[in-house]
Amino acid sequence: MAAYFTTDRWAIRHTTLTFHDVLRDDRNVTVEVAVRRDRQMQAMAEMIELPVAILSHGNTVKNTEYSFLTNLFASRGYLVISIQHDLDTDAPMVTKVGEEYVGRRMQYNRGVFNIMYAIDELKKVYPNANYRQLTLIGHSNGGDISMFFAKQHPDLVKKVVTLDNLRVPFITDGRIKILSFRSRDPVFKADPGVVPDDETCARLGIKVVRTEFQHNDLSDRGPDSAKSSIQAGVEQFLDEDAGGNTPTMPLLAASTPASAGTAPPENK
Repeated sequence: MAAYFTTDRWAIRHTTLTFHDVLRDDRNVTVEVAVRRDRQMQAMAEMIELPVAILSHGNTVKNTEYSFLTNLFASRGYLVISIQHDLDTDAPMVTKVGEEYVGRRMQYNRGVFNIMYAIDELKKVYPNANYRQLTLIGHSNGGDISMFFAKQHPDLVKKVVTLDNLRVPFITDGRIKILSFRSRDPVFKADPGVVPDDETCARLGIKVVRTEFQHNDLSDRGPDSAKSSIQAGVEQFLDEDAGGNTPTMPLLAASTPASAGTAPPENK
């Protein structure tokens, strides 16, 4: 376990935990947890119950490369859990045209297992948190995992925020609030039927934000303009429930990781 504090005025604590799932051959499930220190202390004193946000990364992007979102949610009082879904020992994802989700169901099922296992373990570490009304956040493949999880466990999910998920169709039963940022990318295109038409979105209150950014810009690797734009959209989305009364810190512009220049782009 490792921990460090950001330098913002809310003193957000970032802790890295690695668990070993004995039911899956001791598979490592590593999570980074971000929480505002004052809110954590209130939860420990049983004064409040922390809302929970679970972030799922895109393919070839690490779970720690979304600090502009984890810090935003943590600043608003969330317990933010960023899960590393892929391991170096995992077989690479493949595209199988004509198959459901182009052959990605195995990865989505693994992601669901990772989320459920992480929740069970984190209940022991952070017991005073609301794991019954999750907010799911995901970029690309992580967005598909988030939407797939919400389909499998709708009773546990309150909101879903996706960044350019491409494979799993949106939930359209109106039970879950959805916000989705879409890229303008000549290569990464959503499969037919993933994003509902404008009429359906308007009727169900699904918010689709069409940006000018590339698919791989929707992480810490992207420009500050992309991160600031997404932060503003997420703030507005969350304010609809909070009534604008949740105290937050000034939005943080995450710096690009040193390895971003050499990291491979996410595969479609």
